[in-house]
Amino acid sequence: MPRKSESRTASRPSLRVLPILLITAVLAVVALVVGNSLAQPAYAVDYPSWQDVQNAKANEAAKNAQVQKIQGLIAGLQAEVEATQAEAEKKGAEYQIAQQKFDEADILAQNLTAQAQASAEKAKTASTQAGRLAAQLYRSGGSDLSMNLLMQKTADGSDKLLQKLGSMSKMVERSNAIYAQAQTAKNEAESLSKQAEVAKTAREELRVQAETAMNEAIAANEAANAKLAESEQQSAILEAQLAALKDTTAQTVAGYQAGVEERKRQEEEARRAAAAAAAAALAAQGITISNAGWAHPAPGYGVTSDYGWRSMGDFHLGTDIGSRCGSPLYAASSGTVTYAGWQGSYGNLIRINHGGGVSTGYAHISPGGIMVSVGQQVSVGQQIATTGTTGNSTGCHLHYEVRLNGSTTNPRAFMADRGIGF
Repeated sequence: MPRKSESRTASRPSLRVLPILLITAVLAVVALVVGNSLAQPAYAVDYPSWQDVQNAKANEAAKNAQVQKIQGLIAGLQAEVEATQAEAEKKGAEYQIAQQKFDEADILAQNLTAQAQASAEKAKTASTQAGRLAAQLYRSGGSDLSMNLLMQKTADGSDKLLQKLGSMSKMVERSNAIYAQAQTAKNEAESLSKQAEVAKTAREELRVQAETAMNEAIAANEAANAKLAESEQQSAILEAQLAALKDTTAQTVAGYQAGVEERKRQEEEARRAAAAAAAAALAAQGITISNAGWAHPAPGYGVTSDYGWRSMGDFHLGTDIGSRCGSPLYAASSGTVTYAGWQGSYGNLIRINHGGGVSTGYAHISPGGIMVSVGQQVSVGQQIATTGTTGNSTGCHLHYEVRLNGSTTNPRAFMADRGIGF
């Protein structure tokens, strides 16, 4: 049996915000601006050419100087990568906090609106009952009831009169009680409606803040990804140049340069092979797509934690689906990726907009397991990530969310309506 995993994504997060690293490597001119702006180098770094390396090999002093320079450049690249990744995590954590505040306000607004509607319905029902009793009283004699009863001639005399008076008195008392109940319910409905409007106004302000935080997190993630790609590419060249400088044999610098190009070619082939393997694996999975155009996001061990209030006192905003670490995660429907990166207690997260106000979220993705980028179009059943346990998670699983116009809804019920059961 798989270990039961659960997500505390919807709880108030205990955030791991890494500090911004400000490191200046020897001979590498790097200035990192920390604040609302992303880290940027003060000016372009002067990387040595292969000809510079070739020339330096002929002179010991020049060679040593070039070795030190390259080592500094490699360290500088690593420092920049760490700084941009730290900034991305920081912005992702801020986005998660802003999203959490919106979600809390959204739940409050929905609850107040539901309570106001229930009180209004209660007032309507009580008013209807009071009206029926009033009509019954009117048919029994209306405002001249006492006089009508006194004028009646009955075989039972005064006892019959007292009995009728008693019954009518009870009816009047009941009518008054129902009217009071209706008035109380009406007042409650009006009060709750006002509270709901205030909550909705606050919610919309928080929605704007969450969207702003999301855009900043997206920009930070894109900067981090770009810096990582640049670092990997440039570091490969610098490492080869460093090896060429340290090589005391007759092997030429051109041989090391050719080695870099060959490694790049092999890596590209490996990427193509991995993509083909992923496509083959997807076909082998036999992903079922419903008539409504939806698919299961993570065929695995089933639901380990459902949507709604939990025993620990927090509201779980999604459905947790147990799955093996590293197993594939799929787009539940076709759409556009709106977020792909770190988001606080969610860990690595992907959000997809499916149009019509519907979006889905996939949280706790494994480190390096995000396979899509912001703005990318994805198809239903396409692999978008691998299962992990990043963020506030106690075991590998998918935290799956469905949102309608930004508000969370029960993923299991939503998917069932579209032909996909969990």
